[in-house]
Amino acid sequence: MTAPTSALERIIRRGSGRSQESGPRCELCSVPVAAEHRHLLDTEAAVVLCACQACSLLFSRDAASEGHYRLVPQRRTRLAAVPTKDLGVPVGLAFFVMRGDGTVIAHYPSPAGATQWEADPQAWAQVVNHCPALGTLAPDVEALLVNTARGAQHHWLVPIDDCLRLVAVVRQTWKGLSGGNQVWPAVERFFAELVPQR
Repeated sequence: MTAPTSALERIIRRGSGRSQESGPRCELCSVPVAAEHRHLLDTEAAVVLCACQACSLLFSRDAASEGHYRLVPQRRTRLAAVPTKDLGVPVGLAFFVMRGDGTVIAHYPSPAGATQWEADPQAWAQVVNHCPALGTLAPDVEALLVNTARGAQHHWLVPIDDCLRLVAVVRQTWKGLSGGNQVWPAVERFFAELVPQR
């Protein structure tokens, strides 16, 4: 099953379709925002929105999570190796998002976007037992991001917008049937640039 690509498409359009003069804008109030800015997840439309500081503050309290806008956290933590082989991941590059109802959706980036499926609940419980930090994942807006492709060993707890950026990297650099010679160096650069953040 292929995931909706609306959030991904919005991020790609922001990077390429808007002139440098106009720059990014808050998608709630339309004021210009800095290059580094916060994001909101619209859970009803399944899209990630740019947010100015004032609008992001409106959703910074836990009570704001009762609506359909969720502030995307900034927490980014490198984890020790997480055993994900029983989660049904057919490739070494994937991310896992817990939904509000407790189900965990696994995604893997592909040239067509992010493909997704529901992870086995018992297998996920065993992963959390091995790595208790995953029990603190904020539903919908944080993910376990894994890259074990080509001998890599990257296991991260990240905001969902990091995962969407990675999907965009794969889509933009993939060539031909096997990916070509640009996609994996681009993926390696993506992980090399991840910086832990509380």
